[in-house]
Amino acid sequence: MSWIFLLFAGLLEIVWAVAMKQSAGFTRLWPTAVMGVSMIGSFGLLALAMRTLPLGTAYVIWTGIGAVGAFLVGAAFLGEALTPLRIGAAVLIVSGLIVMKIA
Repeated sequence: MSWIFLLFAGLLEIVWAVAMKQSAGFTRLWPTAVMGVSMIGSFGLLALAMRTLPLGTAYVIWTGIGAVGAFLVGAAFLGEALTPLRIGAAVLIVSGLIVMKIA
C-alpha cells in the first residue's frame, strides 16, 4: 500500500507544480487553490508512504516522479523545449529511480 501512496503523492506533486506555474505568481485564484490542495495531498500521501518505506527511497522516488512528470507535462502541454540533452537528463532520472526501487 505504501508504494501506491507514494505513486499518488508523486502524481499530486506534478499537479501542484503545474498549478503553481499556471497561478502566475499566485495572482490567479483557481490555479493557486489547486496548487494548495494538491500540495497538502502530496505531502500527506508521502508521509503515509514513509511509515514503512525508507526515507531515502521514498523521497527520491517522490521527487523523481514529480521532476520527470513536470518535465513531460511542460513539454507536452506548455510548449517547453524537448531537446536531446533534456530527454537524456530525464532518462538518467528514471534510471536512478529504477535502481533505487531495486535496491
